[in-house]
Amino acid sequence: MRKHFLLFLLCLATNASLTAQETLRENNGEPTLVERLSNGEIKINSAEMNFQLFTSANAEFVGNELDGMNFKLNRVRLEIKGDVGKWLGYHYRQSFNKYSDPYSLDNLSSSLELAYVNLKARHNLNFTIGKQFVNFGGYEYYVNSIRVREFSEFNNLLTAYQAGISGNWQVNPDHELCFQIVNNRNGNDEDIYPTGLPEGTAKAKIPFMYTVNWNSYYLDKTLQLRYATAVGQQTRKRYSYYFTCGNTYEKGPLLTYLDVMYTRQGIDQHGVVSRLPGTPHTAMNTEYLSIIGDVDYRVHPQWNVYVKGAYETARVYKGNGDFRKGMYRRSWNAQSSVEFFPFKQLDLFVFVLYTYRGVILEKAATRMGAIEPDTHRISLGLVYSIPVF
Repeated sequence: MRKHFLLFLLCLATNASLTAQETLRENNGEPTLVERLSNGEIKINSAEMNFQLFTSANAEFVGNELDGMNFKLNRVRLEIKGDVGKWLGYHYRQSFNKYSDPYSLDNLSSSLELAYVNLKARHNLNFTIGKQFVNFGGYEYYVNSIRVREFSEFNNLLTAYQAGISGNWQVNPDHELCFQIVNNRNGNDEDIYPTGLPEGTAKAKIPFMYTVNWNSYYLDKTLQLRYATAVGQQTRKRYSYYFTCGNTYEKGPLLTYLDVMYTRQGIDQHGVVSRLPGTPHTAMNTEYLSIIGDVDYRVHPQWNVYVKGAYETARVYKGNGDFRKGMYRRSWNAQSSVEFFPFKQLDLFVFVLYTYRGVILEKAATRMGAIEPDTHRISLGLVYSIPVF
């Protein structure tokens, strides 16, 4: 029965994955291009491919009424990574759930999440060049998204992958500093602000984001801190600022974390406030805050339970146009899940998840005609990271 189950899951892999496996078998023993160019002095030390699947059946509720049911492939990704020699690594990851046409700025589709090389200059210093993970702080943001059933609204709105360059300095085994310059956006302003730029704003000539990230461990690595600050140019004389931090404690069967995510945006890049009016238009001078708490407990080697909550706010810190100064929206996201790991040797589990999202619209929002009901969802799903080779 188990063999049939595994064969069924492996059939979900794409033809590209299967073709890659066939090619590897055919070329077994033949020198690679790297080995030819280096006359055999440089070897491919490691190569890994995995196929990541997160699928679920969902019952959606608006208020107390059933809104609909569906089957959804929440995340489907193909990942290839490895090392060439002692000084060069590579990482490629393709998502099959995102927009596929290339953006104008970086000439890459958002479906291509990662495409970079990692140059190891010294044992404690390396540089990453290409499309990479933007170094914000926080555990929910940082952990592999295939592990997250439902993101907070803040992290769901962040653009997590951008083209650029970064440097990582391992100060000592417990402290790491990261410096990064990446694009602040993938495409044109029209792609980022669908309702258009506010009057009086001009296109940025250098739309970069600069991040500084500090990661550290304490108490024999049971306590981990991931703190970061960032600034990015949106348009001429308009900037976005971020302060993000994650505090994680993991020991034995317990994993718990508290994240605080904050941004102040000269132009509303998250878009939550801009979508509140009956006729959406782009706001300026917005602030977003998210506080995320989670407790995971492995009650048994095959069973895990977790509860998670997020409190989030959206406000305007300086009036502009139709948007007055003040708080516009508060929201709560509560989750509870039971996860079952049927096979000890496999990175596979099934889960049952309940999600609630409640919204309170303040007077500043309701006067503009905003309406946003509470929602609920019950999901039964499966997550599997399939090692192809």
